[in-house]
Amino acid sequence: MSKKGVLLINLGTPNSPSTKDVRIYLTEFLNDPYVIDINWLARTLLVNLIIVPFRAPKSAKIYKKLWTEKGSPLLCYSQKAQKKLQIELGDSYKVHLAMRYQNPSMDKVIAEMEKENYDEIIVIPLYPQYATSSTKTSIEKAKKLFKKWATPPIVKYVEHFYNHPLFIDTIIEQAKPFTLSDYDSILFSYHGLPTRQLHKTHPGKTCKELDCKNSINGTNRYCYQAQCYKTTRLIAEKLNLGEEDYSVGFQSRLDDKWLKPYSDKLVEQFAQKGKKNLLVFSPAFVADCLETIIEISDEYQEIFTNNGGNKLQLVPSLNDHPTWISTLKELVLAHK
Repeated sequence: MSKKGVLLINLGTPNSPSTKDVRIYLTEFLNDPYVIDINWLARTLLVNLIIVPFRAPKSAKIYKKLWTEKGSPLLCYSQKAQKKLQIELGDSYKVHLAMRYQNPSMDKVIAEMEKENYDEIIVIPLYPQYATSSTKTSIEKAKKLFKKWATPPIVKYVEHFYNHPLFIDTIIEQAKPFTLSDYDSILFSYHGLPTRQLHKTHPGKTCKELDCKNSINGTNRYCYQAQCYKTTRLIAEKLNLGEEDYSVGFQSRLDDKWLKPYSDKLVEQFAQKGKKNLLVFSPAFVADCLETIIEISDEYQEIFTNNGGNKLQLVPSLNDHPTWISTLKELVLAHK
C-alpha cells in the first residue's frame, strides 16, 4: 500500500506581535523576489533600509490588536483545518502544515516529511486564486526543498481552487447568518496585487484587452483578476445577486499601480452616497487574519462611520468550517 502525504501551505505570520518578531517576518516576506518583483539591489535597499525599519513598529501595534490568547488567528485556524482534514482522510494520508514565511517553516516541515518515506505527496497552497506572490512562490520553494531528498517522491500541486464548488459553498454557508436584504451594498474585497504581476501571466495582453473582469479562458486562466471576478460571479449566482447588487474591490495596496478599484475607497464612497449598512466578503482568504479582522472589520468600519455609514459587517473566512474541510478533502482525493 502506497504511503501518501499532504502538505498545506499558508502565507505566514510573525512568531509574536513584538516589533522584533514582526521585523523578522517582514524581512523574510518582503525580500522574496516573487513578492516585490524588482531587481535584487533595488529590492534589498527598499525593503531593508526603508520599508521594514519604518513599517515594523507600526505593524507590531496592529498585530497586538489581532493576537489572541491562542496566538495568531491565521495559524490557529490553519492548525484546526489540518487536524480536521487528518480526521477526514484517515490513515491513508498524513497531513502536514507549513508557512511560506516563518513558522512552522517549510524547510523544517519538508525535512521532517522526508523521514516518512512517502511514495506521493499532494501540496495545497491555501490561496484560492493563483498569484505569483503567493501560489508560485510557495510551489517553487516546495520544489526546491523536495529536490534535496535522496529519493524524491511523486509530488502533485494544487495551483488554485477559485471555482471549486465546495469552496463556493463554504462561503455561502458562512453568509447564511446574515440577511442580505438588511444591507444597502455588498462588497467582495480581495487582496491587491501590482498590475505588472497580472500581466506577467498573460504576456503581450493587458487585462483590459482580455476582458479579465468578465471572462476567463485559456489565455488568462492564471490571471489573478480574472479568477477573482470569476469567484465573485459564482458566489453572486448562488446568492441570487444581480450585477447591480455588489461591487468588487482590492485591498492592502502599497502604491497607485495596484489593482483597482481600491476597497477602502469603495467603502468611503458607499457611505458618502448614503449607504448605511455594508456586508463584506473576503474570498481571497481561507482563514481570518490581519487583512480581514483588522483591515476590514476595524479600519474599514472606521472609514465607513467617518463618512456617514453605520454598520460594516464582515462575513467570516472559511476558517475550520466543515464544508471547507470537505473542500480540502476533495482537492486531495482528486489527485490520488
